[in-house]
Amino acid sequence: MPVSTSLSCFGCELDASPGAFGHVRESADCLGSPAELRRRLEEDGYLYVPGFLDRDLIHAARASVCERLAAEGALDPAYPVIEGMSHPDKVTNFNAALARRNAEVSRVVYGPEILGFYETLFGEPVRHFDYTWFRALSRGQGSPPHCDLVYMGRGTHELLTCWIPYGDVPLEMGGLMLLEGSHRQSERIKRYLEVDVDAYCENKPKQVDKVVNRLGWSHPGFLSKNPATLREKLGGRWLTARDWKAGDFITFGMTVVHAGLDNHTSRVRLSSDTRYQRASQPADERWIGEDPIANTLAGKRGRVC
Repeated sequence: MPVSTSLSCFGCELDASPGAFGHVRESADCLGSPAELRRRLEEDGYLYVPGFLDRDLIHAARASVCERLAAEGALDPAYPVIEGMSHPDKVTNFNAALARRNAEVSRVVYGPEILGFYETLFGEPVRHFDYTWFRALSRGQGSPPHCDLVYMGRGTHELLTCWIPYGDVPLEMGGLMLLEGSHRQSERIKRYLEVDVDAYCENKPKQVDKVVNRLGWSHPGFLSKNPATLREKLGGRWLTARDWKAGDFITFGMTVVHAGLDNHTSRVRLSSDTRYQRASQPADERWIGEDPIANTLAGKRGRVC
């Protein structure tokens, strides 16, 4: 069925015809079969499990985040805080501080339900990154197409991302989208997947200045600014949920091309993305520990190019 809502990503209008846009496959039906979950993950590159998390847990985390946003002046005071209505004069997007030392968010992303899911999926003990990525996207552009490997590839590459919405997200509000079959395109985008955004060439003064002195990245991180032409180049459809609901989550691997749809509403779209891996495998040092070094100077790595 064609999508009736106008869709865009990073300001680029998307082709919403059935051949170019579709919906992710649900996998709640095979939660009791680890072998089938692993087969689907290999086949699709992702697992979408609607209704997995208790909506009360999501609501509590949402309330906590909205209180923080309100304290920052990011919400419209004319509406109840829990509605997450954007202040007309404020623009918000990525804000990791919203999840830092936030017990309600931690209960969602690092609680027994999610950790139990990954232990079942991996078939052994797991660990998670200690850094929680959090977005509070007001009306505006979502994220351009990218793969997560370029941001967190110093440990195991058998790492999975978990994306969780904190509230119902109708299509006009945006949300995550994945490029169908992109996990099988690694050879075509091999040079991009070899990128480490925090690595730099010590013998190139401009890179040293950008990465070390100004704490930037040697590479912008995205694969393309134009999701429409990227889809035409790599093939497949852009996929998202018909409507993301509180309690849903989706997990996918490091080489899946994904992006964030633009938010065309006046409400802030809240979501987290977190990472999980086998505890027996090495972890990227930038994202673990009581106070992860993240993209600070301590996380930069020089080399001679």
